[in-house]
Amino acid sequence: MNNQAQKECHGDMFPDNLDKRDENTHAGKVFKVNIKPAMAGVLPVAPERTIEVDHAAWKVCRGCPEFVSCYQLSMAKIALQTAITVN
Repeated sequence: MNNQAQKECHGDMFPDNLDKRDENTHAGKVFKVNIKPAMAGVLPVAPERTIEVDHAAWKVCRGCPEFVSCYQLSMAKIALQTAITVN
């Protein structure tokens, strides 16, 4: 194992708490999710979500020697978050 400390951003490409329904922006290092609540009406409507990609940050991440490990950890966090939020 490598004894060097990992970067502070390791595993944070994607935002945490993607299941939230509040009107907010949730940002990771590379990807951002903007959540706009549903308009009130007769039928229930899901909130509108848009995704933004910081292409400059992605380029920096791709050049990082820890990219593969960081991406894998980022994806594992999303998989776990999905598993615990499914009813």
